[in-house]
Amino acid sequence: MTPDPSAKGTVPFGEYRTWYRVTGELGAGRPAVVAVHGGPGSTHDYLLPLARLAEDGWPVVHYDQLGNGGSTHLPGKGAEFWTVELFEEELGNLVEQLGIAGDYVLFGQSWGGPLCARHAMTAPAGLRGLVIANAPASYPVWLEEMARLRDGLPPDVQETLLRHEAAGTYDSEEYLAAMRVFYDRHVCRVTPWPRDFLSSFMEIYNDPTVYYAMNGPNEFHVIGTLKDWSIVGDLHRIRTPTLLISGRHDEATPAVVQPYHDEIPGARWEIFEESSHLPHLEEPERFLAVMTDFLKAL
Repeated sequence: MTPDPSAKGTVPFGEYRTWYRVTGELGAGRPAVVAVHGGPGSTHDYLLPLARLAEDGWPVVHYDQLGNGGSTHLPGKGAEFWTVELFEEELGNLVEQLGIAGDYVLFGQSWGGPLCARHAMTAPAGLRGLVIANAPASYPVWLEEMARLRDGLPPDVQETLLRHEAAGTYDSEEYLAAMRVFYDRHVCRVTPWPRDFLSSFMEIYNDPTVYYAMNGPNEFHVIGTLKDWSIVGDLHRIRTPTLLISGRHDEATPAVVQPYHDEIPGARWEIFEESSHLPHLEEPERFLAVMTDFLKAL
């Protein structure tokens, strides 16, 4: 059961607004955990189970990144507007506006992982810990691993995917059903999909502006502005205590996560044996125990 929020609202971000949700009491003694969602172009909903950390004294901040959910939507903006730097600025602004810049922890899931890593590279004085969950450090490596995982799908599923991709019919029911086979193996192995995950999934569907611009039509077709993006060469700059999380069946395979472990001094890596891309939904009790252990050690 997700605890009720103690506050909701928006903060100004230039001429736009960033929506946020707080569970617990900010500034009450323990650092706030800021949950940074994936996509790019998803929403906070699927990360709501992190709010349970507030029951043990760590306030939790969720937010929707610009362009999605409760934040300002900008469907008319082109790909040149949606940059990594924009979302870095938004994250820094949120931390300042909420008054937690002196004491906070970042939890970045999927695309949120490299976004939080970039933030940590600037050595913010108040950043106490960093959790990078199910995240790429290099999108070229991510694409190589996507291709490998796709090769493991049943031949008829591969044929359906290729046929519709050649025709550009990504929205056809047949293509979506074939894509679901991949998602059920490597994104979320819980059946039926949890409501919070479905909520975020539908939010991307309802306004895919950011997702299409930066990522592309789906998980294994990164043809947007991130397709050549990598932070591997800068990871050594991170000096924040770091926890890495991934699932044994994750689309973020060991090859995808390895650079974080190799380059961030002292990074600890927990692999969830029964999970794919969403251990917080697939193995919630173990996930909570691992997170709590990390937070206590800070």
